[in-house]
Amino acid sequence: MASIGDEFKPGQEVPHSGIYKVVHDQYHAQEHEVTCVFGKPFPPCNHCGHHVRFVLVRAAQHISSNEHFS
Repeated sequence: MASIGDEFKPGQEVPHSGIYKVVHDQYHAQEHEVTCVFGKPFPPCNHCGHHVRFVLVRAAQHISSNEHFS
């Protein structure tokens, strides 16, 4: 399981569903948050390519893996 603050690169598999801070090339875009889903690959940025980084802010269980929902 990932820890808060862990950093990931495009192409790596999302280790835990949750909210991730996206850090782009400083000349392209400001930091922002996105939702990423366990098991999917982190994508490259259309502008920064593989220089973008994803930092786990808040982990969350995806509803499809929660025992109270089908």
